[in-house]
Amino acid sequence: MLSCRFGGGSGFRLELEDNEDLVVVRSVRRGARHDVSPLSSPSRTAQDRLTPLFGFPEAGVGVYAAPVGDAPNIAVVLNEDPEVEFAGRGLRDQFGAPVVYTENVFVKFRDDLSDSECAAVLAEAGLTVKRTAGSAPNAYFAGAPTGIGREVFPLAERLLDRDDVDLCHPELVREVSRKGMFPQQWHLGPAVVKGVEVVAHANVVEAWADSRGDGIVLCVIDDGMDVAHPEFASPGKLVAPRSVSRPRGDDPRPGDGDNHGTACAGVACADGVDKASGVAPGARFMPVRLVSGLGSQDEADAFVWATDHGADVISCSWGPADGNWWDPTDPVHNQVVPLPDNTRLAIEYAVTRGRGGKGCVITWAAGNGAESVDNDGYASYPKVIAVAACNDQGRQSRYSDHGTAIWCSFPSNNGSPSRTPGIWTTDRHGREGYNLGDESLGDAAGDYTNSFGGTSSACPGVAGVAALILAANPGLRWDEVKDLLRASADRIDDNSHEYDENGHSNRYGFGRVNAAAAVRLAVSKLPLSVSVAGN
Repeated sequence: MLSCRFGGGSGFRLELEDNEDLVVVRSVRRGARHDVSPLSSPSRTAQDRLTPLFGFPEAGVGVYAAPVGDAPNIAVVLNEDPEVEFAGRGLRDQFGAPVVYTENVFVKFRDDLSDSECAAVLAEAGLTVKRTAGSAPNAYFAGAPTGIGREVFPLAERLLDRDDVDLCHPELVREVSRKGMFPQQWHLGPAVVKGVEVVAHANVVEAWADSRGDGIVLCVIDDGMDVAHPEFASPGKLVAPRSVSRPRGDDPRPGDGDNHGTACAGVACADGVDKASGVAPGARFMPVRLVSGLGSQDEADAFVWATDHGADVISCSWGPADGNWWDPTDPVHNQVVPLPDNTRLAIEYAVTRGRGGKGCVITWAAGNGAESVDNDGYASYPKVIAVAACNDQGRQSRYSDHGTAIWCSFPSNNGSPSRTPGIWTTDRHGREGYNLGDESLGDAAGDYTNSFGGTSSACPGVAGVAALILAANPGLRWDEVKDLLRASADRIDDNSHEYDENGHSNRYGFGRVNAAAAVRLAVSKLPLSVSVAGN
């Protein structure tokens, strides 16, 4: 049994076990799809007995399901192939979820240690600093000796047991679930779709009379974004584009099959110059590409980059894998995924250091498993805004997660039956993306899709509303924005049992976001001198 602790010595203990139905393969080639490589004939025969589950192409890693008991034998064959750097049995946590470890460690020392003292401890442990974490003082992302394998777990535990170490755990990565489901933008205001009037909107169009998000920087962290799209082409629109995953640099464009981020960005802040407007069309756009595994150091780096480069709002439509929403017996519904310390500190950095100390507003997709969001350490973290999805009839979308952490809801698709196909938004430019150029799926050119959805779409919708709020009153702290969303939300599906004495529903949070009411409330909180000057 292997284990590590998140949150320090007395924090949450994650336990991991060997599993003979999983094989983890690392190719010598980086950047290619993890299940495509020029393997020898015996290796290909062995790999054909495996079922791909997920992978991390930038690291050349794939995770596969094996026939029970066959994993060790298959791993032996694959390890003999010169194209394979490593093949071995996989690990599952105590909830049954596959988890991949790396030979890297996140370490946070006590704040009072000097750089030289930290370096000495790391060197004594055989660790080499790869980079400072940037999210907190004395925080490091360090590499263990190559080939250490699972000994990285006891190494991290020994460090954490030291009095001068606050936090320490191996870098553990999981499958990332993009929270999307599959042209009138009925979510923004009243619309008629296929002859049917739809009024279950977030009152965004009315809010535009007072705020369009001008001057606010809205960051979308996702699988890559088509920054050449016409809806992101206004002067000064793009701010500090970045890829925190390999290949790292200032190019956030998506790779093959990575369609999610462009659609999310369109919901949040598309210019509205052609066929789709974001909730905050006047906001500037910071695209940050992240395709690394859940829990990676790259994930934490994304929040530090956004904070250090001026993000006001950060939208995250991703998280742990969901159970099948239509199958209440799916065991994935009961998995608990903790928020790793490296990412938690990076989020803390954003809400304490961002916006000159007023804090970045962070929205998070609640998830699409029709399960408890409270098992998701990311969306349920108290300093983010967990966003659920509601449908075109003002009810809960069938897949949307529920729980005490849900803060608010935003219109999205329903998962059928529905009067609307989904949310109309930007798609990858041309014949890539969700719409390959079929007018029934969006527009004939393939620049827009009509069927985006899930809490993936709801989350950037609320991020856009946060941008409208901050443009109307830039002096608000992150928690004040969160409270304004609560105070101005519309209670939907209201009945005697839906909302508790505090006005909270486990399905809708405090209700469906009302952008116009939120902006008006933000303006009312301006200092009197500012309000008078503005008049």
